[in-house]
Amino acid sequence: MSAPGTGPAGELLLRPWRSDDLPALLAAHRDPELRQWLSTSPADETEAREWLRLQAAGWADATRFSFAIVTTGADDCQPSGHVVVKAGADETAEVGYWTAARARGQGIATRALEIVSRWALHAQDIVVLRRLDLIHAEGNQASCRVALKCGFPLYDLLPPSPPAYPTSGHRHVRTVPGASTCHTGI
Repeated sequence: MSAPGTGPAGELLLRPWRSDDLPALLAAHRDPELRQWLSTSPADETEAREWLRLQAAGWADATRFSFAIVTTGADDCQPSGHVVVKAGADETAEVGYWTAARARGQGIATRALEIVSRWALHAQDIVVLRRLDLIHAEGNQASCRVALKCGFPLYDLLPPSPPAYPTSGHRHVRTVPGASTCHTGI
């Protein structure tokens, strides 16, 4: 999938992760700002290879559709971020994303999330989805802005759930137009 270029980021290409993306994956996860918001983050080549293996396995069993975000025209053509759709139950999936430090502030996460959200909610050949959940730590204001820009209004507040989620969080929800969603309210 691709998105036309806007601003300094240029055109985005979303593709499955590949084994030759390992150096870019490790470089992105060395960033302490990124690591603070993720529940898992590969710290060495062994963990990064396992992470890449799990992304490929998710595609194979249609449970996790993980995309490397590549800015076309970039000199290195290395991934500058990640966006994923994780299949859930009852026509629901969860989306997530991150961007490498060098790519932040360019609208990459917003554009990639919008593309993948449209794809997930309308890709009838994969699985029928009526709802996408987006969960982030309460203090992650950048993720909150991306969610709101992409039509994921705040749905509810989540309590901490250590060890994976040591702080409270926000759940944002986007539905297929016309789909009803029971809202617990805020």
